[in-house]
Amino acid sequence: MLERTPAIESQLLDTRRAFDSVAVDYDGPRGNNVLIQRMRRAMWEAVRDELPPGSRLLDLGCGTGIDAAEFARCGYRVTATDWSPRMVERTRELASLAATHARIDARHIGIHQLDRIEGEFDGIYSDLGPLNCVPDLEAAAAECARLLRPGGKLFCSVIGRICPWEIGHYALRGRFRRAWVRAARGMTPVGMNRHTIWTRYYLPREFYRTFAEHFSLCGYRALGLFMPPPYLVDYYRRHQRWCDWLGRLDDRLGAVPLLRGMGDHFLIVMNARSR
Repeated sequence: MLERTPAIESQLLDTRRAFDSVAVDYDGPRGNNVLIQRMRRAMWEAVRDELPPGSRLLDLGCGTGIDAAEFARCGYRVTATDWSPRMVERTRELASLAATHARIDARHIGIHQLDRIEGEFDGIYSDLGPLNCVPDLEAAAAECARLLRPGGKLFCSVIGRICPWEIGHYALRGRFRRAWVRAARGMTPVGMNRHTIWTRYYLPREFYRTFAEHFSLCGYRALGLFMPPPYLVDYYRRHQRWCDWLGRLDDRLGAVPLLRGMGDHFLIVMNARSR
C-alpha cells in the first residue's frame, strides 16, 4: 500500500475541495450534456447486461447520484460513496425525491477509504473517472476484490491517456502543452473552478495490470473515440448531425483492437477471481 505522505494527503484534500466547489450546480451543463449522458448510458447498459435487478451495487465516486438513481429505478440496491461531502449531500437529496430512495445508501467515503465498508456486493462500478484520482490504485483494487463476491463484476469508466479529439483541438490552437497533458506520468494537476484535481491518466492495459492479481479481464471499449469530448458540447450542438454520425462510428468501432485503447474515456469490465 502506498504510504499516505503529507503530499498525498494534500492532493486528496485539493481534489475534494474542487468537487465540493462545483457540487451545487454540477448537474447544470453536465447533467444536460448529451456527450456525458451518452457515456453514462454505456455504463448503465454494461451493468444491466451483466447483473440482474435486485443485485447489490457499490458506486465509487457517485457524484450527485445520477447513476445510483438510475440503477435504483431499475431495481438494484446501491451503496453510493464519494470523497466529496457536498456531492454526497446532493446524492441524498436526489434519492429523497425518488420513489426508490430506500434502495440508495449514500456515504461520505473516498475510494482510498474502502476499508471502512463491510459486506459483499454483486457488482462495483465507477463512472466518469473517479478512479483516475486515486493515489494508490493497487490498494483500491485489493479492496474491490475483498468487497465483491467471487465472480462479481467490476465496471470502470476511466479517463484515457490518448484522446485524438483533445490532441487535435488544442494542437490546432497552438496549445501544445495542453494537447499532451494526458501523456504525463503520475498524478497531474488539472484545474477546475479555480481549484485543482489531481489526476492520473491510463491506457486500458496499463489500468488493468493494477487489477490483474484479483480480477480477470472481460473486455474494454473506447468511449468518445470519434465523438468530441464533453467539454466540446457546444461544438456538438452546432454540428449535431455530423456528430451523431460520429456517434454511430463510436458504437460500431469502439471495441475494435487498437481503436479501443483511445478515446476520451474507456469502459473496462473485470471479473473477480475466487478468493
